[in-house]
Amino acid sequence: MEGNAMTPINIPTDRDDNALILFEEFCDLIRTPQRTVHNWRRRGVGPRWTRFQGIGRLYITVAEARRFLATATSPRSEESPDA
Repeated sequence: MEGNAMTPINIPTDRDDNALILFEEFCDLIRTPQRTVHNWRRRGVGPRWTRFQGIGRLYITVAEARRFLATATSPRSEESPDA
């Protein structure tokens, strides 16, 4: 067993892209504190949130969560310090 292996974050493939994920569920899914995700929202980073009827609880669609996870976990090209 390797010491620092990370478990990838995935949304089960059987979840419909139009299904909703509440803010709290998303934080649990990505194993990130709610405070951190709120900070992302204030800074305009992270997934695109919506509110029920413009005033209710925050949610995203499964498709938006997948989009965010794909962009957040895609490998970045390493820049050389000499560049």
